[in-house]
Amino acid sequence: MELSQFVKCSQVFVVFCAILEFISAQRFDYDYVTCGSVLKLYNPWHSIRLHSHDVKYGSGSGQQSVTGVESADDTNSYWTVRAKNGETCERGVAIKCGQTIRLTHLATKRNLHSHHFQSPLSHNLEVSAFGDDGTGDDGDHWVIVCSQKLWRRDEKVRLKHVVSNSYLHVSGETYGRPIYGQREISAYGQANEKNYWKVSEGIFVKPTEISPDNSHIHDEF
Repeated sequence: MELSQFVKCSQVFVVFCAILEFISAQRFDYDYVTCGSVLKLYNPWHSIRLHSHDVKYGSGSGQQSVTGVESADDTNSYWTVRAKNGETCERGVAIKCGQTIRLTHLATKRNLHSHHFQSPLSHNLEVSAFGDDGTGDDGDHWVIVCSQKLWRRDEKVRLKHVVSNSYLHVSGETYGRPIYGQREISAYGQANEKNYWKVSEGIFVKPTEISPDNSHIHDEF
């Protein structure tokens, strides 16, 4: 890609993220996370948001790194809720507790992923971003662990990795250069307070509503 094209793409992405930030501040009266929603995940214990960027690990898998950042307005912390590989989910349908999903990083189109490589700092399991344009493998699959029937936006949940049976986790370890101050994200085998997550900013797609004359109303954000 030529530099001029890259700059144009970057500018478009920044504008799109600014629109996301504006919409996420508006009132939204649907209580559940839905397929197709674009959101940030917030870890209450460490007060960070799940983040990724086009920076690869220098050890382990060498795949794209996943970290935690404190900034609420960081544009690299958006993830799209999708069905697991090989399946589709209808846009706007609420995600069930116990359902297996993918989270695709909005900027790089790689999936939240884990495997049996060790994480760099805590030596838990490494969490990375993997795949090509949202297509990856079984290591991209996470089960939503929550207490009710559907994933509520105001509920603390855990994300359990299907292959390793480990939870998306914040150890508290902090990176140095080149990603100084960002927190390590790993997968950890035991459920505890450090692997709870809440939905934060984002665009949440409502189910398609039916008008009295049975014509479909457009999805609302």
